[in-house]
Amino acid sequence: MNDPIDARSFSKDDSNWVDAGEDETSSPMTSISPKQPPQKVSPRRTTTLVMVETAFLASTASLIWLINYYFPIGPLLRIFFPIPIALVYLRWGNRASWMSAIVSGLLLSVLMGPTRSIVFLMPYGLMGVQLGVCWRRGAPWLFSILTGAILGAFGLFFRFWLFSILLGEDLWTFVITQITELAEWIFLKLGLLAIPSFELIQVLAVSTIFLNSLLYLFTVHLVALLVLDRLGNPIPRPPQWVQALLDYD
Repeated sequence: MNDPIDARSFSKDDSNWVDAGEDETSSPMTSISPKQPPQKVSPRRTTTLVMVETAFLASTASLIWLINYYFPIGPLLRIFFPIPIALVYLRWGNRASWMSAIVSGLLLSVLMGPTRSIVFLMPYGLMGVQLGVCWRRGAPWLFSILTGAILGAFGLFFRFWLFSILLGEDLWTFVITQITELAEWIFLKLGLLAIPSFELIQVLAVSTIFLNSLLYLFTVHLVALLVLDRLGNPIPRPPQWVQALLDYD
């Protein structure tokens, strides 16, 4: 009634089972191929990483602004104002960068009041997003510096307007007075007897503000070139004369 067992088939199957147990590399359950693609990161883990880095860099930008306000050490910390937000854009894109700027403004609003947070957002928060856009898209330094300088100059004019309203005084008049004294001193040194006109004073004031913003953005680019390269998020390469000046490849 029982079917006879084929000894040859049993020994064959059994030998295969024994070989598979001894040779682990031949088993598909235990083999690891060197060409196996890396495991994909889950979307939930990626979202968590984006949130953590965005919050960390936003708090870093706020902390730099806070330290510079209460313990000013010259222009050193000012150079780093837009860099954390620009780094967020380089790592995680547009939405994360805007969220970082907004979170920085909200944090400063809690710590220092809404006025100081607005002064940070305009221009440094927006400048961080602008620099991130230019650097991620590989824009040349000339374009990113010019657009950033325009934004920085506009932010300074916005600051004059805001504080003039809050203080009840026209701060632009104070700037014009200082520029007038500077222009008269320059005319005196040049031996010119003419009195500078009001239009010339206005042009000199705007030119001085824009030149200062250009120098600031150029310095920010130099610092970002040295810092972000070491963080693994390089920015576009500088012009040849800058690379020759810094001996930087």
